[in-house]
Amino acid sequence: GKEVVVANAVIAILTIGGQQLFSFFTFSCPCHVGQNLTYGLAFLGVPALILLVVGYALNNQTWRLVTGKRSPLQEEEATRNRLLQCKLICFVLCSITGRALVAPITWLAVTLINGSYYVCAMSEYVSVHYDGANPNITASERRRMLAAFPCSQLVPPELTRARDEAILLLRYQSQVAGWLLIAVVVITVFLSYCLASCFSPLSFLHFRYWSSYVHNEQELFDEATDQHSRLYAMQHVKKFFGFVPGSENVKEIRIPSLREWQAISGLAFLKRVDKEHYDYSLLHDWALKEPVNGKYLKTDEDP
Repeated sequence: GKEVVVANAVIAILTIGGQQLFSFFTFSCPCHVGQNLTYGLAFLGVPALILLVVGYALNNQTWRLVTGKRSPLQEEEATRNRLLQCKLICFVLCSITGRALVAPITWLAVTLINGSYYVCAMSEYVSVHYDGANPNITASERRRMLAAFPCSQLVPPELTRARDEAILLLRYQSQVAGWLLIAVVVITVFLSYCLASCFSPLSFLHFRYWSSYVHNEQELFDEATDQHSRLYAMQHVKKFFGFVPGSENVKEIRIPSLREWQAISGLAFLKRVDKEHYDYSLLHDWALKEPVNGKYLKTDEDP
């Protein structure tokens, strides 16, 4: 839908801005044999990998896919419909991966078009013929000279022209690779949407209605979840303190005992109370177990 397109555009723009700032403040090629390749590839690949992981982590579908899969009810359901579950998991994984790849592919494309990382990484492997050097130079010395090309201050004046040619060649290779990556991604995305539309059981307008319904259902469900959980929690808090939070005319308050304070303090995981229900917190557990009693204190409206 439109929200997905806007979200992907925002992610791409933020990635481009972040890449420019990242390059400006941190990138400095070591210009040393054996280090250029590692350094350049690290700046190309590691941020892309981090962005990919963050893309997975920030997608709610990821957590919907993995949360609670080891619970007995989920395992029983998966056993009955294993083939359908596998198909659904594959579909959701493809959807999640498509969204997660927006930022890392944008990073790779922008860095390749910029060329700095690729120039640093591949400088010692570039094939360039240059004059002014000793014809008897060894292969290791030649690699050392080529590795220094990204740092203009380390290149002798007689090799300036050769350096410029090598840098231009590497930038050409990097930028071609960047545009090819963009073209491949655009074509792949377009073909994926075409295939998904062809195999969709819904017509065009019906699909738009379904997308609108899912969006509105999620919004309403989130609102109901917030209100329901607030009202449910309010009952437990009222039982512990003796009044409803936010009430203007409180006649009395309950004074919890030391044992009760200890019962709701500390750390706890979800506690399963029967086949279908859990206690969500220590206060929840206390409120369901303890009878309504204790010490109450009257409050005066005009002290």
